[in-house]
Amino acid sequence: MSPSTDTYAQRASTHPTPLGRKLLTIMSRKKTNLCVSLDTPSPVEILSLLADIGPYICLAKTHIDAIPFTAFSSFEDVHQFTASLEALAKEHDFLLFEDRKFADIGNTVKAQYGSGIYKIADWSHITNAHSVPGDGIIAGLREVAEGVEGGLENRGLLLLAEMSSKGTLAKGAYRDTTVEMARGEKAKGWVMGFIAQGAVETREGEDWIVMTPGVNLGVKGDALGQQYNTPEKVVLGGSDIIIVGRGIVAAADPVKEAVRYRDAGWKAYQKRAGREVDE
Repeated sequence: MSPSTDTYAQRASTHPTPLGRKLLTIMSRKKTNLCVSLDTPSPVEILSLLADIGPYICLAKTHIDAIPFTAFSSFEDVHQFTASLEALAKEHDFLLFEDRKFADIGNTVKAQYGSGIYKIADWSHITNAHSVPGDGIIAGLREVAEGVEGGLENRGLLLLAEMSSKGTLAKGAYRDTTVEMARGEKAKGWVMGFIAQGAVETREGEDWIVMTPGVNLGVKGDALGQQYNTPEKVVLGGSDIIIVGRGIVAAADPVKEAVRYRDAGWKAYQKRAGREVDE
């Protein structure tokens, strides 16, 4: 499976999902393929980080249910936090991605996505799901997304085709079945791409946005099975967006590191495109 050499700008005009076109446009306009994974339990720190590094990213990824509820004084504080995320995304021209990894039957994920404490569908442009339950999960999440303001113009879904952790079952035949599921009627205009380690099979008329976690320029792994790769390796392998967490968030100077990863990711993209891209 060869990675696309088309530019983000070219793909922004033809991508089959509205949110995919929006994201690729942002990437082209800002000259960045960097997604920061906000792996910190402090909502105050998350907002502060985004205020500083927002100019250098195309996407901010959250794990909102990993934030201790004691970090908020009320339900209203939760909603104020997500409203602040939306405001920063608008100010600095990036999208929000809640890395919820839904993995249940359609009816259950509808409630998890649209209701509950965090009301993910109300504020997060992108979310993701495992394909284990079958395509009912795609349909259930879609029903919720179609009901928010702007509908599928403002919401998109990623499927988890591969993961970066040691011993993962999400690879090989699982990946191939997941890609096939993304071709179904329930997925059209809704599934924009995949979490994967590199290029996935693309047929004529298809364009999948691939995002890769586990990117780090300094270390190769952690004690819990995470395996890191460099921006160049994943982008040349077919990834469109590099997801960087601790390499930025835990750095002494997060802004400096965000710029470093932004530049490394863009350089790798230009190398893959075979030319200097000035979009």
